Amino acid sequence: MPRAAHRLNRSRGVKSAWPPVRGGLASLIVEPLTEPEIRAAFVNCSKGEAKRANIPRDLAERPWEDLDFLGWRDPQSPERAYLAAEIDGRLVAIVLRCPGPSPLQKKTSMCSVCLTSHTGGVTLMVAARTGKAGQQGNTVGEYLCTDLACSLYVRGKKPVRGLGARPVEQLSLEEKAERTMANLAAFIAKITAPGR
Repeated sequence: MPRAAHRLNRSRGVKSAWPPVRGGLASLIVEPLTEPEIRAAFVNCSKGEAKRANIPRDLAERPWEDLDFLGWRDPQSPERAYLAAEIDGRLVAIVLRCPGPSPLQKKTSMCSVCLTSHTGGVTLMVAARTGKAGQQGNTVGEYLCTDLACSLYVRGKKPVRGLGARPVEQLSLEEKAERTMANLAAFIAKITAPGR
């Protein structure tokens, strides 16, 4: 059983649905991660880029009990963002590029991972694919919460920006988290899929 899923079962008594979707699913609660673990987990950049990535200095203070994955914007390079999630028992970290502001950032739009709508809080984020495809310049993009705080929006721990909102639905928190992770796993699968 993946380490984060095991941690969830042990510490919160919640039954894990691992793995409920094809192609792998991120675990339901992220264990506290360390800088070396994150740097070693990057899959769509060079070792040099992984070494230079700006990893958050406040990892110990992150609300790990409320996170399904770790995501952050680079404070020194606004056009860069990163995320790390456990997929099929393996930590995977992704480098994301955030193009300049688009019209979508000025109106209400929905994150494709957590399905939260924001006014000015959703950004197109683009990731280089792994392997030869990435070397040839092929990328994959998704509209994501600008601050990558999907886990906190799903749990109601962070207010939605502007006139946006969370969808009204009958799903339990666990089901919402599982759907968020399924959407994230599908995005990462597109990035890491073998191909030319």
